[in-house]
Order: sequence, then structure tokens, then C-alpha cells
Amino acid sequence: MTAAADLKLRFGDVLQVVGTSGDIAAVAPLLGDSAKELNETQFIPLFLGIALGVIVGGIPIWIPGVSMPVRLGLAGGPLIAGIVLSRVGHVGGLVWHMTPTVNLAFRELGITLFLAAVGLTAGERFFETVWTRTGLLWFLCAAAITMVPLVLVGSLARYLFKMNYATLSGLIAGSMTDPPALAFAGQLMQSDGPQVSYATVYPLTMMLRIVVAQVLVLWLCS
Repeated sequence: MTAAADLKLRFGDVLQVVGTSGDIAAVAPLLGDSAKELNETQFIPLFLGIALGVIVGGIPIWIPGVSMPVRLGLAGGPLIAGIVLSRVGHVGGLVWHMTPTVNLAFRELGITLFLAAVGLTAGERFFETVWTRTGLLWFLCAAAITMVPLVLVGSLARYLFKMNYATLSGLIAGSMTDPPALAFAGQLMQSDGPQVSYATVYPLTMMLRIVVAQVLVLWLCS
């Protein structure tokens, strides 16, 4: 990126400074010149953000026409808190920044734990349930709900809006809030392109899924 007058630097940005030895030495105290400090993870802001997200997730949200309040829960609360804190950047000495290496490690660990938890929860009675009449009906409904919207949206985005494969794969994975699909797309593309579009649509999709699911249950069961 070429430096411009309105360019704002944030913690974690890496700059390439060109100049004489004296000028570079003079600017180093201002910008910082320690890769070790830049790569250190500050766990206090991380856990404070998680705690704040838990509090936000427990706040009741009243929707007109619904008898009970809905909550964002442990999925939506930390997500909202993370977006807000990343926008704030820092509060005093607390910097809301996660290094790329730690981000990648946490992401891979989270996906692994998520898949393991799903498998352990569903595996016990999966086969005896799926081969029943009700199980097959659920399976077909799930396949239709998953495939039909994705095929329609994917075809529309590809042929009408001319989206490239990297952007489209991240968009589809984000619309399903599907981390395994994002991980597969990232490994296949060997780039961060899918993650950019995924991060753009994921927050809205997650909020809608959390709120709409609760509203439907309360509305249909009331």
C-alpha cells in the first residue's frame, strides 16, 4: 500500500521504511522496531473481550409480537464484542489485536474441536436414527435446505455479478456460517481471499440465525 495523507496505522501493521541509516534510526522509536513485541499475544484483552461477549450475549432483546425476549447467547455475544473491540483498537494499554500466527492456530483448533464435539454428540445414535423413516425425512429436508439456496445464490453470484471463485467460496461458506467449508476453500485457494468475503457476511448471517430461530420457536409454539 502506498502511503497517503488519510492512511491510518493500527497496531500490527508492518511498514517498510526507506531512507538513510540516520533517518531510519530516528523513526524507529516512533513506529517501533521489535518483531518480538509485535508477535506477543496479550491474553488479558482476549479474555476480557470474551467476558464482555458473554455479558452481551445474556442481554434480553425484546421484539414486538414475541412473548419472551431473545438473546444472542455465547455465539452472538462474543462475535458482537469482537467486532466492536477490533474497531476500537485499544483502551489505554490494552490492545485488541491478535497476531496472524495465533489467529490461525486458534482458528484451526476451534474448527477441530467443533467437528470433534459434533461427531461425539451425534455419532452415538446417528446410524440408528438416520435409517428410520423420520430420519430419512430429516435428511432429505436438510439436503434440500442446504443445497437449493446455495446453488441458486452461487449461480446468481457467479453468472450475474461475475464473482471470482475465491470470493464466491467465502461468501457461500459465510452464508452457512460453515468454518469447515472456509478452511477447505482456504487450503484449496492458498490465499486469504475466501476469508475476506466470509468475514463480511458471517456476522450478519450469524445474528439472523440466532434471532430468527428463537423468534420462530417462540412464535410457532406460543
